[in-house]
Amino acid sequence: MNQNHRLSEAEIDNLVEVQARDDSAWEEPIFVEKQPASLSIPAEIAAKAAFVAGLHRETDVETWLLQVIRERLELEEAAYNKGKLS
Repeated sequence: MNQNHRLSEAEIDNLVEVQARDDSAWEEPIFVEKQPASLSIPAEIAAKAAFVAGLHRETDVETWLLQVIRERLELEEAAYNKGKLS
């Protein structure tokens, strides 16, 4: 290909699509596991969390905290997305 010839977007798209269908162009997949993040919380809050987890009949405070965090994130994301639509 001529060095002065720049590929158009359509030509690039076409090349990408052709190469994507060519299994020999792909390497073996690489699998990456996410590493769990650690979080330090003050002892007073940890004790309160353990108490409230027990009220909810949850024996594992970490499981309960993960559920609470997930629920809160869903609420925050919904509020954020609602604000973006306004």
